[in-house]
Amino acid sequence: MKKILKGSALIAAAMMAGAVFAGQASADHKKVVVAVVPKNLNNPFFDQAKFGCEKAVEEIGADKVECVFIGPPEHGGGDEQIQIVADLIAKGVDGIGVAPSNAAAMASVLPQAKEAGIPVLTWDSDLLPEHADMRTAYIGTYNYDIGTNLAKLAMEIKPDGGTVCIQSGGAAAANHNERMQGIRDVLGGMSDTKAPGERLTGQNGWTEVDGCPLYTNDDFPLSVQQLEDILIKYPDLDAFIPTGGFPQFVPDAYRAVASKYKDKIADGSLALVVADTLPVQIDLMKEGLSAGQVGQRPFEMGYKVIYAIYDMAHDKDAPADPTYTGLDVCTPDNVDTCIGG
Repeated sequence: MKKILKGSALIAAAMMAGAVFAGQASADHKKVVVAVVPKNLNNPFFDQAKFGCEKAVEEIGADKVECVFIGPPEHGGGDEQIQIVADLIAKGVDGIGVAPSNAAAMASVLPQAKEAGIPVLTWDSDLLPEHADMRTAYIGTYNYDIGTNLAKLAMEIKPDGGTVCIQSGGAAAANHNERMQGIRDVLGGMSDTKAPGERLTGQNGWTEVDGCPLYTNDDFPLSVQQLEDILIKYPDLDAFIPTGGFPQFVPDAYRAVASKYKDKIADGSLALVVADTLPVQIDLMKEGLSAGQVGQRPFEMGYKVIYAIYDMAHDKDAPADPTYTGLDVCTPDNVDTCIGG
């Protein structure tokens, strides 16, 4: 009950802050109200999506479209996010873009949106394939490719294989499971697996150490502690690969741990390659505290969600499903030119 009330309170707060919901939208069709729902609001990755959302509103015109960027303050199991989406449907927004924390659970509330005629887009993370008809399209990264590119960076550093620990966001997060599948498939020389892939037990020379994969549930201080603990437990670990930027999102804490292994990163003893390429992460790589970064384009995700729902509200075609927003593969060698548009 507490989570339900908290989710409803967030909606009320958004309304008080100036969100214009169904009543005004129906009375004035010039304004399209789009709710953009991240997994949480304490993640700099999702801040970039908010900036993209705001840029699209600026271009289209604040009198024509509104972005209600609302989500749980912190990442959890997905219950609070589901309640927020349910409340948005009840309020009658014109469209919803959501990055599901729990793909299976999110699908349970979306039939209400379909019944109400509210188009739903997923971004950053998608629903499970069997629930794809619950949304119009997915806008974001081809998540499997994040994993394959992280694995390729690790293999360039460790061509003979070795021991590896994968750190993920959450066991129920479809996007992170797809990335893990990509890592395992490439490192292990496998194909035709199913997300999150097969645990590495020596395939192609790679073995996942006991206790891994690690799950952070987007608890960033915890992710740094996990990094430190695993490197202490396995001083000869060959590769540590987070499927998201979790530990680097608390840069001072990450710096304090990774600095102890700077020489190992520099000489290739430790392949520390991390997902995402936010500015703070690129700065950490420049400091020698990672050997590579594979980044998404969250700004473009937020930007495209607004335009897509605005266009659909004006009887234009829905976006292609999926609509991929591209990747950036950064290393110390190409750091000045690796970020694309």
